[in-house]
Formats: sequence, C-alpha cells, structure tokens
Amino acid sequence: MKKIVITVAALVMCLNVAKAQSDSTSNRKLKIDEVNFITSYYHQDGNNSAVTGGIGSEKLDDFGNSIDLQLSRFDKKNNKHTFGVELGIDVYSSASSDKIDPTTISSASSKDVRISPSLNYLKENAKNNTALGGGVSFSQEFDYTSIGANVLFAKATKDKNREFSAKASVFLDTWSVILPVELRNIETDFKYKQGDNAPRNSYNLALGLSQVVNQRLQVSILTDIGYQTGLLGTAYQRVYFGDNGNNAYSEKLPDNRFKLPVGLRANYFLGDKFILRSFYRFYTDSWSLTAHTAELEIPYKITPFVSVAPFYRFYSQSGVDYFKPYKEHLLSDNSEFYTSDYDLSKFTSHLFGLNFRMVSANGLMGVKKLNVVELRYSYYNRSTDLTSHLITLALKFK
Repeated sequence: MKKIVITVAALVMCLNVAKAQSDSTSNRKLKIDEVNFITSYYHQDGNNSAVTGGIGSEKLDDFGNSIDLQLSRFDKKNNKHTFGVELGIDVYSSASSDKIDPTTISSASSKDVRISPSLNYLKENAKNNTALGGGVSFSQEFDYTSIGANVLFAKATKDKNREFSAKASVFLDTWSVILPVELRNIETDFKYKQGDNAPRNSYNLALGLSQVVNQRLQVSILTDIGYQTGLLGTAYQRVYFGDNGNNAYSEKLPDNRFKLPVGLRANYFLGDKFILRSFYRFYTDSWSLTAHTAELEIPYKITPFVSVAPFYRFYSQSGVDYFKPYKEHLLSDNSEFYTSDYDLSKFTSHLFGLNFRMVSANGLMGVKKLNVVELRYSYYNRSTDLTSHLITLALKFK
C-alpha cells in the first residue's frame, strides 16, 4: 500500500509541475503534450538458477513504475520541438540472489531498487518530412551502473507513404564484481577480483524502412545491429564440473559479441473493427546462437472507444556452445568458456496475453485529462520449465 501511495503522489506532483511549466512558458509556446504513467508487476518461477549452477529456485518478483512527461512547442518555421523527461523506478526481490552468499540471512542482492532517469529531444521538420533527435539515460542498481546516449534520424517521402529511420546508441556500463562467497579469498584464473569495477559497453545501430502498400496494408523491415565488449558473463553465476566434485567456478564467457537481428512487420486492417499485427524476426550472433520470433496481435474494437487485443508470441533459439547443465561440463575438456545459464541454452517459449484499452478525448473514469487507459496481462512458458506472469497498467493524460 505504501508503494501505491508514493506512486500516486509522484504522479500528482509531476502533473502539477508540468502545469506550472506550461503556464510560465506560454510566451514561448511550450505546452504539455502528454503525461504517461506505467505501473507493472512481474512474477517468475523456475528451477534452473544460474547462481547455483543451473539448479535451484529462479523465483523473482519485480514491481515497476515509470512517469514520462512530454512537452512541445513550434518555432517560427513551424518545426515541432518535443522534449521528454522520464523516470523509472523498479523494486525487485530474487530468491536465487540469496545464494550468492548462502551463509547470510539475506544477501545484498536479494532485494534491490533500480532507478533510471532519461532525457530526450526531437525536432520534426514538416516542410521536408524529417525528424532529428537524441537522448541520454542513466540507470543504477546495487552492482550495475549504466550511462547511455543516442541520436536518431527519420525521413519520410512527400506523400508520407514511405519512411526511413536510423538510430545509433551507446551504453557505457560498469559492473561492481561480486563473486560467489567461496571464491572471494582464493586464487582463480578469473580475470576480476571481488569488488573490482568491470566495463561492459554496448553499441547499437537500428535501421528501419516502412511502407504503406495500400489503404489496408503497411509493412516494415527492421534491423538492430549490436556489438558488446567487456565483462559479458555474470561473475556470481556458478558453474560446476562433473569431474571436480562440488567445487564451483565463476561463469566465463567471451569478452565481445556481435548481434544481428532482422525483422519484418506487417499490419493489415480488416475493416473498421479488426487489425492483424504480425511480426517475424531472425537473430544470429558471434556466439553461434540463432533464434526465431513470431508474433501475432489482433486488436478488436468493441466500440469506437473500447478495444481488446489478444496476442501470442512464439520464440525458439539454438543455444550457445558454451552452455551445459549442472555438472555436465568437464575440466578434462579444457574449455575456455563455460556457463550453466539456461537463458543461453536451447529452448522454445510461448507467450499469451490480452490487452484492454479505453480511449476518450473527454476524459475517463471522471478524470477530464485522462484520455487512455490500458490494462495488459501476459503469461510466459519456456521449455526449461520457467514460467512468468506480467500485468501492466498504463495511463495517458493529455
């Protein structure tokens, strides 16, 4: 209850500040476009925790909130300038994180808060149908700090039926290395020691081309090329070898990774009530992992103001060569890299869900400025016996 009260109070404060900004800058035509508030609860369970070598509880709970404020103004050339400010706060608890140091009642990582503010800017030129923008972000939790930046460009044709977009981003992250308790005071061949700061840098280039084929069909082709370098494994995740008793090692993975996903999206309008939204993506990387994703969402308008959208996603991946389950690695194999993290194993997964949406320009539930309410639920099931539930509430004020 305390979390909910704090969340609502923060939203009210944000709205009051935004109104004051709008009133005080009316001579510069700065106005509030919208305020978005999202709250979510995530729960997962499984029995293949990487912290304990691929066995043990994967139970995790996460309560997340974010507030996004969008302000805009038009200049003398009728270019639109949009300024975005977002603050995200996540509170999570993890059963497996307690096992980093099982001698304690509760380890430092069993419960944590992640704070992630960001700033964004976008300039839209109506005359030549271009958009140019960028942003910065920051995120911090108990063992991880991330600083990010991005720039983006988009260009549409004169009739706006075709658009090309590009976005380059960089994340300069730092791990505070935490080793399993039994490895902290002994000599190992692991590159880092307990308490070291280890880098993890990510560079991405997202490209997109969308086309309106006709009045009913829209298609897009997308890619998000990525390269990572630094500590890409998780130091406190254990690996046990079948020919070495119960002695644990820290997970060891390559210090660079190239990623190449290519996706195709198609939206087809079936009259005034139905839309078919489909998506397919192929993924491959330098760790020899390949994956396929297929999604389908079917929004249906019950009334002009109320809609529901069932959705389904299928995912399949090959797994990396460095993965083996608990005690199936062998020291005699002389492997340079090894992990028992089932996120890198071969698996298939299914996600089912339903989205409920209400829209009104005149307000909803007695709140004049509340224009959109969305409630979304999804259930996830993986062939490694990992399951999860996610429920999200999104409110838009304009």
